[in-house]
Amino acid sequence: MKKQLGQMDKWLETASAHAKAKLFDPNVFVGLRLAPDQLPFSKQVQIACDTAKLSASRLSGKEAPVHADSEQTLEELSSRVKSVIQYLDGFTAKDFEGAATREITQPRWKGSVMLGADYFVEHAVPNFYFHLAHTYAILRHNGVSLGKADYLGALSLR
Repeated sequence: MKKQLGQMDKWLETASAHAKAKLFDPNVFVGLRLAPDQLPFSKQVQIACDTAKLSASRLSGKEAPVHADSEQTLEELSSRVKSVIQYLDGFTAKDFEGAATREITQPRWKGSVMLGADYFVEHAVPNFYFHLAHTYAILRHNGVSLGKADYLGALSLR
């Protein structure tokens, strides 16, 4: 997730450059949606960030930073992405010992729990990529020049 957040931050830079080249306010992107009943761009970025930080927090038992969900500009969204990457940089493998069997819950589950391994595979990863993909798709749909290599980033080729 940390790697993909880094890619997302690059997309925000590319979107800003695109807007400037086309002579419009880059912050127009913040409110764009793929469909009227879907969340806006800003919320897609916020939820991807929250999923990354909260899944690490829940699986490790460490406190996650709080964000106010008040970002109104691409620059503010970029700051949020960078702060979550910095938070994730503070984890080691030792922090996740026992994570697979840790009971995970969240308020909207109304008292239900999942084991950490199930939570990560069934909820955290799919939710993160859902919002990451929507962030990418909103930018592509609105003319930002991004391709698959921009989505994937550097690969660990040997």
